[in-house]
Amino acid sequence: MSGDLNSEADVLKRDARRWVRRLASGEATTTDADALKRWRQQGPAHEAAFAEAIRVWKSLGPGGRAFIETQGAPVWSAHRATMTRRAMLGGTGAIAASAAAYAIVKSPLGLWPSLEELGADYRTAIGEQKRVTVADIAVQMNTQTSIAIPSGAGDARSIRLVTGEASFSMPVQSSYRLVVLAGEGQTIASRARFDVRSIAATTSVTCLDGEVQVELGERSAPVRAGQQVAYDNRGLQPAVSIDPREATSWQDGFIVFRSTPLSAAVAEINRYRSGKVVVLSAALAQKTISGRFRIERTDEILGWIERVAGATSRSLPGGIVLLS
Repeated sequence: MSGDLNSEADVLKRDARRWVRRLASGEATTTDADALKRWRQQGPAHEAAFAEAIRVWKSLGPGGRAFIETQGAPVWSAHRATMTRRAMLGGTGAIAASAAAYAIVKSPLGLWPSLEELGADYRTAIGEQKRVTVADIAVQMNTQTSIAIPSGAGDARSIRLVTGEASFSMPVQSSYRLVVLAGEGQTIASRARFDVRSIAATTSVTCLDGEVQVELGERSAPVRAGQQVAYDNRGLQPAVSIDPREATSWQDGFIVFRSTPLSAAVAEINRYRSGKVVVLSAALAQKTISGRFRIERTDEILGWIERVAGATSRSLPGGIVLLS
């Protein structure tokens, strides 16, 4: 009995590592992503094996080349007979491509999560929102959001926002500091309620109650209730006043645009729907739109954009929509 269990565990471990290599190969497709999702949903053991494979991958860092080379060609276990022929033939080409992708790998067009996102402690899928409690901190996660819980935070409680958007609410009587890491900076709070959004290379922090301190390198700035500060590769920007209701509209199920360039509006819409909307015209991308829309009605939003912006759309397989 024990030998059978060990054999099954070994099979899951090998298959999980091959899935990680497949995602990192640069050759994975949306079909592969769907197949991976089904594989992970087969049971807790599959999910645990995949999480462990990601942890191993990340811990190897640049040594990931050795990880790839020692695993051999992606030959799936016998019970994987339903795997597509393309996935089974990843072989040498996938290994060669993977050798240059030993860090955190993004998919083409961002159609599935990076390895760092997949290895997070809490994640939300496209269009999903979730409430979790980390220690006694209430965290509301928006769509496509990943957070990780670092170890060794000392006298502070630490959370890393890998990507996405989350609202953090601390107990009124809390006696500790909360440190939220996002991008290259961090937000330090005590008895506060605040949102952090980190998409691509830009992070913004919105204080809703109390006060937080935002730090980036040697610079820091206090952010009070009703204020927002952003930072990116240009540094820490000055705090500005915002409308808290609009800043937190996602928590009520709405997307709000205020003279928003179409390129930015489409990027936001893409966070809530499967596939990808692509603006092909530079002139169209610069047009601005305004409005308040229900999150779950993204197709209606796209129809409205076509009418208001004078755009034409073309739908492709996989939820891809081209606007021109």
